Amino acid sequence: MRANLLQTSSIKASAEAAASGLRVALFLEEESGNWHVRRLAEALRARGASVVISSLPRCAFDTQLDSGIDIPGFDGELPDAVFVRSISQGTLEQITFRLGLLHALRESGVRVWNDARAIERCVDKSATTFLLHKAGIPTPRTRTMETKPPADAYVRDAKHPLIFKPLFGSQGKGLMLVEGTDDLPTSEAADNIYYLQDFVPPSGATFEDWRVIVTRNRIVAAMTRRHGNWITNVHQGGAPSAHTPSEEMAQLASRALAAVGADYAGVDLIRTPDGRLLVLEVNSNPSWRGLQSVSDVNIAEAIAEDFLRAVAEHRRREPSPEPCPA
Repeated sequence: MRANLLQTSSIKASAEAAASGLRVALFLEEESGNWHVRRLAEALRARGASVVISSLPRCAFDTQLDSGIDIPGFDGELPDAVFVRSISQGTLEQITFRLGLLHALRESGVRVWNDARAIERCVDKSATTFLLHKAGIPTPRTRTMETKPPADAYVRDAKHPLIFKPLFGSQGKGLMLVEGTDDLPTSEAADNIYYLQDFVPPSGATFEDWRVIVTRNRIVAAMTRRHGNWITNVHQGGAPSAHTPSEEMAQLASRALAAVGADYAGVDLIRTPDGRLLVLEVNSNPSWRGLQSVSDVNIAEAIAEDFLRAVAEHRRREPSPEPCPA
């Protein structure tokens, strides 16, 4: 316990040192409330950072600017760091544009948390599952395919329940229990992409899984989610309760984070009736309002500290400018 307290104190001290004079762009989600953003901004400002709250839809590429990127509040200059709370909803073209902005910021030397690469890997569930599989991280068997005929054939051959998930869904929306081909959504409703994952039955009468918020430095907080049906997401009525992760849970969450290359994430875990712990999903823009309601940890402060520590490490690694020739 003393070692943990010392580590936390060290993280906080390095975060406050990193924040001195730091200009941070904090990108919010256009379509929803700013609960998370307000708390992150407060935590960053309390540690000395200057925070400008904006969103990716309000930014632009502009070749008249030396930086080439226009972020509201920065007068054509680049921020020292960017925290991406959300890339916001949009068309394929809009999402591609916003991810392009994040790629450009990283290529310009700005520390972006999470950057476009991690977001791309996590927003596409099939990519996440592939990367978990490649890293040897246990996850329910999953098959993703185009069009309904192959999906029908897979369901017929499986002979056990499956879960259909929208490739780009979140908060438990659009999930379907598939016990036969009639349970599959139409091609139009599925956008011709079928992500089908083995259904993990409960050990008892109550369905249970875990959400773990993890950064590259630590396990921040965790909760158990329980529900009378198989969709345990808090937004869908799941009941949260505080949970202290076991060493196995902590290691699996950290390995999942590393597999997708993220700086922080919400990792969903589930245990099979025979006791095996599996990773269900990795969310690169996790919500933690439900988790905060049952946690003694100030989650926004912990994330802000780890973000600022990462910024400090990045700035130490940045090469010094070349001296001007005499």
